Formats: sequence, C-alpha cells, structure tokens
Amino acid sequence: MEQLIHEPSRHREWNESYYYVWCDRENDVKAMARLGFKPNKDEGSTFFLVFLPDGSVAGYRATEGISGEWGRHSLTGKGMSFEPRRDGSWRYRFRGDMVQVRDPADFPRVRDNPALIAGVLPAEMDMVFRPHSEAYEYSEHMTPESLELGKSSGDQHWEQIGIVGGTLRVGEHRFTVRDQLGQRDHTHGVRDWTGVGNWFYYVVWFSKSLAVNPAAIVADDGRVSFGGFLFRDGRNIPIKGLRVLSQEFVGGVIPVSSELEILDADSETHILRGRAGPTVPLPFTEGGRVSVLAQSFGEFELDGVRGGYGSFETLRVAPRSV
Repeated sequence: MEQLIHEPSRHREWNESYYYVWCDRENDVKAMARLGFKPNKDEGSTFFLVFLPDGSVAGYRATEGISGEWGRHSLTGKGMSFEPRRDGSWRYRFRGDMVQVRDPADFPRVRDNPALIAGVLPAEMDMVFRPHSEAYEYSEHMTPESLELGKSSGDQHWEQIGIVGGTLRVGEHRFTVRDQLGQRDHTHGVRDWTGVGNWFYYVVWFSKSLAVNPAAIVADDGRVSFGGFLFRDGRNIPIKGLRVLSQEFVGGVIPVSSELEILDADSETHILRGRAGPTVPLPFTEGGRVSVLAQSFGEFELDGVRGGYGSFETLRVAPRSV
C-alpha cells in the first residue's frame, strides 16, 4: 500500500483526500464517499451519496475543523471512517443521518428549500474492500505537459480496483452487498475546486477482468491534461493518449454524455462512450467563482462492448446564472 499521509506544502489549498465508490447491480444500489483534508485551512470535509433503487438519493455533506491534528489522527470525519488494514484491505464505516431527495438535482437546494426533503434517514454502512488490482499511480505515467496543466488537481493520485462486500442501511432500505466491484482513490497536492477549470473522471467496470479509469482536465485553449489506466486480465495498462470527441451538458454543468478516444500503452486505440444517469450537483464557491462538481453513475460502451457501469464525475465552471 502507498504512503497514506503526506507533509503539506504551504499552499492554502493543499489537500489530501480519500475516495470510495461501488455499485451493487444485484440490489440496484450505488454509493460514493469522500474524506478530504486541507490542513492549511484547518478543514476536514466529508460527503457520502447513496443512489437508491427507487431513483431517490440520500446524501450527507459536512465540514469540520481538524484542530491542527493533521498527520496524528485516523482517517475519520463526521461519522465516516476509512480504515486501512495490514493485509491491504480497507474497512469503510458510516453512521449518521442522511437527507433524502426524490430528485438528485435538488440535493444542494435543500438548505434553502426544506420542502424538497423527502426524509431524514438514519444510515449505517460497514463494508470491506479487498484489492483486485495493483494500485496505479497516475503521475508516473503522465506527460510533462499533463503534469503542468494538472497542478490544481493534485501531485500524486492512486487508484485501485477492489471486490467489496458488507452491509448498508438507509432508513428502511437494507442491503447486503456481496462480491461486487468497487474502487478506491487517494490524492494529495493542491486541490482548488474553483481554480482547476473543467475536468472529468470516470470509474468504469465491465467485469472482473475489464475496467477503465480515464480522467482529464480540459483547458480553455483546448489542451488536455490526462491520466488513467485500462485494466485488462490482471494488468494495469497506462493511458498514453486521450482525445475528447464530444461532451454534452445541461446548463453547462450537468453531464449528459461523452465520447473519448483513448490510446493505451500497448498502442491500442479505444473508443469509450458514456451516458450519465441522475446527477447530484455539488457547488463550490471561492472569491466569487463558482464551480459545480457533478456526481452521477452512468452506463458505458468500450469499443462497441456494452454493459459498462460506474461513476460519471465532472467539474465545470458554472455560468453566471447557476
């Protein structure tokens, strides 16, 4: 396992974050969780989203001070715990109340309009992630130009596919998750949510032997900082080229679909098409700038092979009207 806690730089937006995402296709439930720490702002943040079978979303988002304890505490925050274990597995636990909305797009508006809340649901998660792939570190395989363009999103970035199982309870919804695919992410470096520009990040599984994880920042001048890997038959194959063929959004910030051309380190070219499902928009505001982090799960097709599924995440600078 990689080193999990790093010494921060002096930059105010230096961040170390940990992310966990999984889909249970048998129970039709999907979830993503993140712990993020910005020691120079004395800030710890947590979000947890559960996409339920009835189309609603239960969400939790919180920020707290970390009291100067960075580097001397466990990976916990506001009811969420990410626990690395000596055998390389992780245990993910949560206990708290989650806000349910019928329409995922309403989640960021519930504070100003409580009538949008369908319920406040007690929730508990206790899950174990067991590695299925070697951890993949993005920056080792990125071009110098991609590294330079990507400075506002982090210095190092690890991804690992796993097999997950455990239990989840959200109100009256109870799920026993067995032998499903998930992924963990770990990043450190500057993370300026309103200064990155426009990005996308997809975690896509087709089977236990095929997955793909492309990510990119698209600059205003069209240049692309890209990274990621293709997982095939036990191998992590670096992405060595990426071209955005199309992206479609509603209102400039809510993803609808995309098409990418990907070149891997085996010199094979792939076409990945994706279509986002219901989306939770999470706005970030800093100095008058607003960006929207859109969290969704989507359906994907790789080289004509359908059946791919996983997270469909974008970060977009919001138009003035949003």
